[in-house]
Amino acid sequence: MISNLTKNLIELERDKVLSEIKERLNQSEDPMKIFEESKQGMELIGERYQRKEYFLAELMLSGELFKEIMELIEPYLGEEKTEGNNKGKIILATIQGDIHDLGKNILASLLKLEGFEVYDLGVDVNPDFVVEKVKEIQPDFLGFSSLLTITFDPMKEVIDKLEKEGIRDKLKIMVGGGITTPLVKDYIGADFQTIDAMEGIQYCLETIKARVKIGAQGGI
Repeated sequence: MISNLTKNLIELERDKVLSEIKERLNQSEDPMKIFEESKQGMELIGERYQRKEYFLAELMLSGELFKEIMELIEPYLGEEKTEGNNKGKIILATIQGDIHDLGKNILASLLKLEGFEVYDLGVDVNPDFVVEKVKEIQPDFLGFSSLLTITFDPMKEVIDKLEKEGIRDKLKIMVGGGITTPLVKDYIGADFQTIDAMEGIQYCLETIKARVKIGAQGGI
């Protein structure tokens, strides 16, 4: 049984979705409940897209609507967070040659909800700029979003340059997007690949958890 909010999101009823969320937030409803219903809607939209019941236009509209939803929800979630809850830093980018950002934006929102500090470099990003930002921010993760094959070599270029700089092993690199596969991961030299944002979140959480565990054991 899906909620009214989830149903309206699936049907891309923007005004109904935003109106209901504003009303529920004003009534002090748990923002995480609203988020879970919204996330379910996005997952079902993704299923429709995979079944070819929805197309790229609907996918892009849903992505923009989800961004608006998160803009409403995040301030309420932020009230419950403190600096000490930061789980780690992650840089996200759609590399040079690609301007798709739906998956990246959804991942960014989910990572923020989990307590990660997200640096979104945007789309069509120059490989050298990514390298410079990695050196500046020193993130725990670098995540690439890709929907075009022409991005494979620029992503590989970034990782090769990080290797030459001697900082490749200081972070985990992820690649995601409908066109990516484990073979793409191996080709560019990434650590993890997925086409599911929730799998990406789980990978980040498990990686941080393992680091904390190792650090605790080392301190004994």
